[in-house]
Amino acid sequence: MPEAVHHTLSVLVENRAGVLARVANLFSRRAYNIYSLAVAPTHDPRFSRITVVVDVESSPLEQIVKQLDKLVNVVAISELDPSSSVERELLVAMVKADATTRAGVVAYVASVEGRVLSEGPDRLVVSFDGPPAEVDAVEARLAEFGIVELRRTGRVALPKLAAEATVSGS
Repeated sequence: MPEAVHHTLSVLVENRAGVLARVANLFSRRAYNIYSLAVAPTHDPRFSRITVVVDVESSPLEQIVKQLDKLVNVVAISELDPSSSVERELLVAMVKADATTRAGVVAYVASVEGRVLSEGPDRLVVSFDGPPAEVDAVEARLAEFGIVELRRTGRVALPKLAAEATVSGS
């Protein structure tokens, strides 16, 4: 089976009740596959940002964008190319960690700059944030210890800054 081709869309929408439902219904009606979805208000309370990662094997990207653009509450849509954007995802997992494995779990989480959020007698709740590929790798490694429960936020992204824009005092 060929690997899916994903594209990240950043959709600025009016911050109103029902907007997310209308966007989700559009994807459902058109049988577009959503790989990842993250939604939150922006710094301007009038707007929210939907970051949606879509599988373009199921439908051409241009068609998805055209359909989204027809929705009344959509203000702007932009594609975020992974090579020119910064992508992050958060993983929170409850992992088996008895007396014999606890030190290994804690050491691994520290080695990837993750955090232990909660401790129980035979389990730990840990978190890690990073690029999606690194989150995948951390999830695979934690599975070796035994994942009891796992949550991932979905991808969020912003365009990378130009190198000259990050230099101060120029």
